[in-house]
Amino acid sequence: MFESLTGRLSQVIKTLRGEARLTEANIQDALREVRMALLEADVALPVVRDFIAQVRERALGQEVMGSLTPGQALVGIVHRELIALMGETNAGLDLATTPPAVILMAGLQGSGKTTTSGKLAKMLREQLKKKVLLASCDVYRPAAIEQLKTLAAQVECDFFPSAAGQQPVDIAAAALDFARRHYHDVLIVDTAGRLAIDAEMMREITALSAALEPVETLFVVDSMQGQDAVNVAKAFADALPLTGIVLTKLDGDARGGAALSVRQVTGKPVKFAGVGEKLAGLEAFHPERMASRILGMGDMLGLIEDAQRTVDRGEAEKFAKKMKSGKGFDLEDFKQQIGQMKKMGGVAALLDKLPGQLAQAAGNAQMDDKQMRRLEGIINSMTPQERTRPELIKASRKRRIATGAGVSVQEVNRLLAQFEQAQKMMKMMAKGGMAKMMRSMKGMLPGRR
Repeated sequence: MFESLTGRLSQVIKTLRGEARLTEANIQDALREVRMALLEADVALPVVRDFIAQVRERALGQEVMGSLTPGQALVGIVHRELIALMGETNAGLDLATTPPAVILMAGLQGSGKTTTSGKLAKMLREQLKKKVLLASCDVYRPAAIEQLKTLAAQVECDFFPSAAGQQPVDIAAAALDFARRHYHDVLIVDTAGRLAIDAEMMREITALSAALEPVETLFVVDSMQGQDAVNVAKAFADALPLTGIVLTKLDGDARGGAALSVRQVTGKPVKFAGVGEKLAGLEAFHPERMASRILGMGDMLGLIEDAQRTVDRGEAEKFAKKMKSGKGFDLEDFKQQIGQMKKMGGVAALLDKLPGQLAQAAGNAQMDDKQMRRLEGIINSMTPQERTRPELIKASRKRRIATGAGVSVQEVNRLLAQFEQAQKMMKMMAKGGMAKMMRSMKGMLPGRR
């Protein structure tokens, strides 16, 4: 996420050294580079202009503390201004109304409205314990209705059936009536998209908004479109009473132009960020965490929240007790840890939230989701005895395991080598705690031998 912007800003910061105070002279070149980095990231020109002016105003004359370099002092200022640019705090959904609370999804075709509707329904059901009804008013694309029906089944939410021949306003009114009669807390209405903004589309969505009186009208925007996405969001904000924006495909956006510009241009808060295709891939948009990720500081709070949400507490406690008792770390435990990582969104999701240097080190370890699945497949090919006593695995057993998993013997050997490294780490952890383990970890990551 935002790799190119993060890389450029990191380079800028390194150029400022050895000054006791930030002045016009010593920050001029740095600010020029920051401006270029933001323009290359496709941030709107008025936004860049205001941002640079704010940073300059706050930086001039600021004393550099003894423990900081001028670059670090400037990072602090840029970090604060990025947070202000994206909205200070997370703006959650306002569902404080007589049920059902109606959420209207708007956006162009292909922006990810239908998928986001499913993701949002899952989040509301699991995290807020809401009874959710999904309805599609996209009568121009029958596949969209079927897609939403499938998503509703996957996230275990109710679906209101509709057909291509019906009028969108009639579907919306019937869905609202159904939601009231069946005591649903939230009704999420997916609307039709177009390839470009036209008068017919705007009339239809305005009529839907008037009929439903939604508490939330969310505009779904493809962040990879950069400035085009921001312009479309502005047009919708002028025509509809938008309450918030959802940025989709943020994990594929290397630049970050839409994320940084959209709130400033539209005046509407970014409420959610879509990351990945999985139904769990919807995050609340926290400006302070996003600013940290842009500057290569990672998002450790987000990582902790993911762990709290997805990790099985009972299993984790059992594992901790086992480690403390000194019973050892076996291949069954190794498999469980892989499973927990998959639940948290896989390797890519974890790396994205780690601080820059840690993420780079872990990335150099050449581990991805495909490799994780292969490792899991190899462990599944072992007998329960082999998993608890890996020392039993000799040449003939390795050949059998490799054949069962559909891999080469070399890959089985590689897994066993990685397992031994993990085992050593766990022993260190049990003996001397985290600090001792971190000191000894250098060069022990998989693939770095």
